[in-house]
Parts: sequence; structure tokens; C-alpha cells
Amino acid sequence: MNTPRRIAVLGGTGYVGRALVARLLADGHAVTVISRNRARHMERLLAPGANVRECDVYDATALIAVLRGHDTAINLVGILNDPGIGDSRRGFERAHVDLTRTLIAACFQAGVHRLLQMSALNAGRGRSHYLRTRGAAEDLVKASQLDWTIFQPSVIFGHSDGLFCRFAALLKLAPVLPLARASAKFAPVFLGDVVEAFTRTLDDRKASRQTYELYGSDVLTLAQIVRLTARTLGLHRLVLPLPDVLGRVQAFWLDFVPGKPFSSDNYRSLLTDSVGGIDGLHRLGIAPTRIEAVLPDIVGAGDGRQARLDRYRARY
Repeated sequence: MNTPRRIAVLGGTGYVGRALVARLLADGHAVTVISRNRARHMERLLAPGANVRECDVYDATALIAVLRGHDTAINLVGILNDPGIGDSRRGFERAHVDLTRTLIAACFQAGVHRLLQMSALNAGRGRSHYLRTRGAAEDLVKASQLDWTIFQPSVIFGHSDGLFCRFAALLKLAPVLPLARASAKFAPVFLGDVVEAFTRTLDDRKASRQTYELYGSDVLTLAQIVRLTARTLGLHRLVLPLPDVLGRVQAFWLDFVPGKPFSSDNYRSLLTDSVGGIDGLHRLGIAPTRIEAVLPDIVGAGDGRQARLDRYRARY
């Protein structure tokens, strides 16, 4: 078990953040979740024991004040789409690059020496703003004097995920699903395995100044992911792969739809297969969770809520 630490988490109320905070607390660490907007209901999203502090994370002075007294920072902040209308890079620059730069400087000033940084598989490669700004953030971390570890996951799956669960919701409504970049490849990694990777590296000196690619053993195309989801749900659905020209047109129009269910930058990200080269889970001694072993539970086609809860609790 890791030595108890005082850990500040940015992005702690997100999908990975909630699971990681729960695990860190269960392991006996003192955890502060730093948020720009502390809503009254935020604590309900987190495991009991988490300390929530409101702070403008782009304000270096405020961030330094909150970080003081901690020995580790974990940065999970990331966006898949620019929040503005249209196809812009600015939101990615702010969330990935500007924030990382501010955090590194604040850690130095506050005496926080350990930084665990969430990134993405293929960071710095390809044409998308998402991947390029992830890569730029990594460069800042690697150039710093901090004791850093970087994680590069493929798409992450688990209960209430944005992959299988999102497609499950769409498949329940639509008999035909038009799909851009249907041939794009992924090696999805289980949420519990990502959390395990973070916790194993906290005190591991061998993990210092290392980058870990996190991906699963199942490599699937986007079309196969959708069809597997439909089959698990017992649904007969037609997946309609779109030619690239129509995929780009679809993405362009959706750039202007509130919430951006798909975007031009998502399309550009799909041009680079999200599969790995050096197995970070293996390096950390973690056996990857197979998709079909947990998919029925994830999409609600398993053997009951209590059984699912028992299995998930066993992993954490």
C-alpha cells in the first residue's frame, strides 16, 4: 500500500476523477478536489471524505494558496470539444496547455513536487486540436523540474461511460446509425485499470519521469464497438459507415449544435487510430480487463444491479 499522501486533484468530479478520488480515499490518502465552480451538490458526486475547495485554477495566486500543504497534484482536466460554436482551438489551448503551465508554476511555488498528468494516447500526433494540445501540455510537464508521471489512455470504458453507454442510448432510439470514420481503431481501456495505474505509480520511484500508454487487449473498429453494443443489448440495428466526405460534412454541421455530439475535431482525432505501442498496463503489472467480461453490466444487460455493484466494489 502507498504511503498516505496529501493529494490535490484537478478534474476530480469528472468521469475518471470520481473513481480515482474514491480509490485514493479508500487507500487512506487525504484528498482535496479543486474546482472552479463549487456547486452545492458537488459533494454528492464524490466519495465521503473528499475536501472540496473552490478556486479559479487559471489564477496562479489562488491555485498556489490551495495547493500549499499538499505533496502531490493530479491533473485530470481535459475537454473533447471546444465549448464555443464552430471549430476552434482556443478552448483546447486553455484547458490543456494554459492550465498545465499554470499548475506547474503553482506546484513549484507551493512546494508540491509530485505531479500525475492525464494525457491521451497519440498525444502530439495527428491533426486534431485535442491531440496536439495534449502533446503540448506533455512537453511542458517533461520540461519541468517536478517529479512527474504521464498517462496516455485510449478511450476509457466503464459504467456510465461515454463510449458503450452513449452508443447504447442511441441504439435504443435509432434503427439505423450513420457513423463517421467507422473503420477507426481503438483499444479501449477499463476505468478500473486506469485508476489502478494512477495508484500504483504514486510512490513508485521507477514511475518517476515516465509515460505510460494505457490500452486494453481488445482492438476494435468504431463500427465493431457499435455492433458489439447492439448485440449485447439484444438489438438488431444497421450501422451505416459514412464516406469520409459525408463524415466531414456531418462533423461540420454538428460544430454548431449545442453540446456538440460530434465535431470537426472529433473527426480529425478519428483519423489517428487509438491503439498503443508500449503496453503501460503490462509495465505496471496490471492485467487488462476484457470488454466482453464487463460489457453486459456496463450497458445494463447483466445479471442485476447488486451483482454489478459487488463486482465494481471488489475492483476498488
